[in-house]
Amino acid sequence: MVRLMSTCSPFLDLDADPTVKGLLQLPAQSNGDTVVLTHGAGANCQSRLLAEMSAALAASGFTVLRFDLPFRQLRPYGPPSFGGAARDRMGIRRAVTLMRATTPGRLFVGGHSYGGRQASMLISEEPQLVDGLLLLSYPLHPPRKPGELRTSHFPKLTRPAFFVHGTRDPFATIAEMKSALEMIPAFHGLLEVDGEGHDLLPRKTAGEWPTRIVTEFQRFLKQIA
Repeated sequence: MVRLMSTCSPFLDLDADPTVKGLLQLPAQSNGDTVVLTHGAGANCQSRLLAEMSAALAASGFTVLRFDLPFRQLRPYGPPSFGGAARDRMGIRRAVTLMRATTPGRLFVGGHSYGGRQASMLISEEPQLVDGLLLLSYPLHPPRKPGELRTSHFPKLTRPAFFVHGTRDPFATIAEMKSALEMIPAFHGLLEVDGEGHDLLPRKTAGEWPTRIVTEFQRFLKQIA
């Protein structure tokens, strides 16, 4: 039996401003759709979560670009710079635009925590850029500060949005997430990852949850086809 494998290679576009730098994962057998993913505030595009999610998505036929936000290209460590979120959204827009120009099917954007939040904010203002959102561990509020909700753009989300959230995530309880998602007028879904925190990945079952997430994401997409 011949096993078909996806391929992953460096991706760099120096003509972009901001520059788009990351990894492009091509499936062995494409389903025609593309996912553009980015990382959280303390990580980069090589984080374990993004690497395993990309592998699981590619195994299911998606083309995947995972890339570093502009703030991470400037500094290898540390959180985003104060006032730099707008430029990070510019980086997401540029990555999406590049992939839209080279792939024929549907295109979805998202990411983990801060990266997913910035993607959702961008799409609330420019919904025509993508066909939907994949948001991993959306940081609904800072830990222990449930009154500081990051939902002002939710009522403007008009693209389908699939949220994945751990039941032990300090950035929001499942009940808080369900309540907040009621603000979104677009079709949306929430997958609960039982027993996991903000990073979503169990220590002893690598690959299990990313595969489950992709399976549920595909079921979600069938409802918007």
